[in-house]
Amino acid sequence: MSYLAFNNVSVVYGEGTPFRKVALNNINVEFNKGEIIGIIGHTGSGKSTLAMLCNGLLKPTSGTVTLDGTDINADPKKLYKLRGRVGLVFQYPEYQLFESTVHDDIAYGPKNMGFTGDELEQKIKSASEFCGISDEIMSSSPFELSGGQKRRVAIAGIMAMQPEVLVLDEPAAGLDPEGRSQILGGLVDYRDRTGSTLLLISHSMEDIAKYCDRILVIKGGEIYMYGTVEEIFANAERIFDASLDLPQITKLFIELRKRGVCKNIDVYTVKYAKNEVLRLLDKKSEEI
Repeated sequence: MSYLAFNNVSVVYGEGTPFRKVALNNINVEFNKGEIIGIIGHTGSGKSTLAMLCNGLLKPTSGTVTLDGTDINADPKKLYKLRGRVGLVFQYPEYQLFESTVHDDIAYGPKNMGFTGDELEQKIKSASEFCGISDEIMSSSPFELSGGQKRRVAIAGIMAMQPEVLVLDEPAAGLDPEGRSQILGGLVDYRDRTGSTLLLISHSMEDIAKYCDRILVIKGGEIYMYGTVEEIFANAERIFDASLDLPQITKLFIELRKRGVCKNIDVYTVKYAKNEVLRLLDKKSEEI
């Protein structure tokens, strides 16, 4: 079921000047409710522009963005309500922090939506658990935390509002493997519990392959590929044409195919690779 849709959307920066740049060109794409969509593309491809369009921070030069069938820019006076439904976590979410304590920073959004008392505290508790924030730091200043902890607090502040759509621009950038797993795994749990739609912008094909249901590849401000993870990796070699890197495990299977060892290259996780290797070994043993 389509929930968030871009209809003939174009964004042009610097119109009428020598610095005119087309950031997005006639984008038509639909995102389904309850799915995690990975958005990937090289630097300057239009990913962050797409993110800002989702909750009205940026208005299309032409075309419409609709949420549940309604043009989000039709009535500017209602944009504040939209931002309670579509949460946006910027590429450096730690710069979104401003309150005196971690607790108050996470509480800011839901409190401004009118939640109080036990209901407010439950939203804070739930969001902090999703993001792996311990009770010990809830009374600390967010500015005293490490970079990874600041990122968790900023994400929790958006999640506490329980948006119907959550847009995250590089939420795990710069984190160690454990931190990445905790943040991204928490986002999957959040989707599973709430049924929210998640748009995950990332440069990491490994993360996209592991956590997403569908992948949107943007190249030069246009849609280059869009489909399920399986469909995208079935055409994995095309990803190189978008100036993107593939997961190491996929590169390995591309080389194995070149050597005639296997035919499949739609292998994008280590678990998937293990199953494929075992299948190949079983097939080989049957031939002997």
